[in-house]
Amino acid sequence: MRTPGIETVRGWRGRAMVDPAGSKIGTIADIYLDDDTGQPEWATVTTRLFGTKQRFVPLAQAQDMGDSVQVPYDKDRVKSAPAAEAEGQLSQDEEAALYRHYGLDYTESHSDSGLPAGTVRQHLDPRERVDDDVRGTAVGRDMSGPTTDDAMTRSEEELRVGTTRRERGRVRLRKYVTTEQRNVTVPVEREEVRVEREPITDDNIDAATSGPEISEEEHEVVLSEEEPVVEKRAVPRERVRLDREAVTEQEQVGGEVRQEHIEVEGQDQVGRHDQR
Repeated sequence: MRTPGIETVRGWRGRAMVDPAGSKIGTIADIYLDDDTGQPEWATVTTRLFGTKQRFVPLAQAQDMGDSVQVPYDKDRVKSAPAAEAEGQLSQDEEAALYRHYGLDYTESHSDSGLPAGTVRQHLDPRERVDDDVRGTAVGRDMSGPTTDDAMTRSEEELRVGTTRRERGRVRLRKYVTTEQRNVTVPVEREEVRVEREPITDDNIDAATSGPEISEEEHEVVLSEEEPVVEKRAVPRERVRLDREAVTEQEQVGGEVRQEHIEVEGQDQVGRHDQR
């Protein structure tokens, strides 16, 4: 059976644990390591069905499914597992009972998961909880705890800044109509009457004397004029569209970061020291 490594399970806390059918068993509360190998061996699961108790589930054959962790046990198997207090340790009797419950072979020196059996199970983060029985024996696993070698690791937090895209607003084009008065000067023509008189000459004497000597008569002349005629037509003037362009600005962001500092106690016992 293959058990996932520490780097794989480091982010599993808080994820859902599901059975082979994908049904949720509960939420992973903690990860526990084998003392001798330092590899993950157990996960504790909480759910409202368990009350305040946590159930231990072997991590052998556990698979990372992205937002959940799948184990080869159904919810009823986990729910009926022997209850054990999640206090960072399991007795051999408790561990043996759990292995039998999950159908795994167990001896005091070897478990079917391939991990040597022990009497104490260590939390994934040894700085939070380390049992007195393993102090001074797990050298190098916790680089800043009581079970380390002579070196101490100093760490500090750093800001990692990125960007995320969000909707800033929306712009739309809307066309509307306004009315305004315009005056245009247009030339128009009209006819007017004008009286013309010409003397009697040899050229027009015949026309002038062709009628009665004395008579009454009327002549009518039709006068015309032009008047303005207004017509309207729609004329396209321009095309308008929306386009986007990216503008880069500099913004200041900040946050609080923590730093570890190392100081030397009993400085009179050493010649030189480096304090950060």
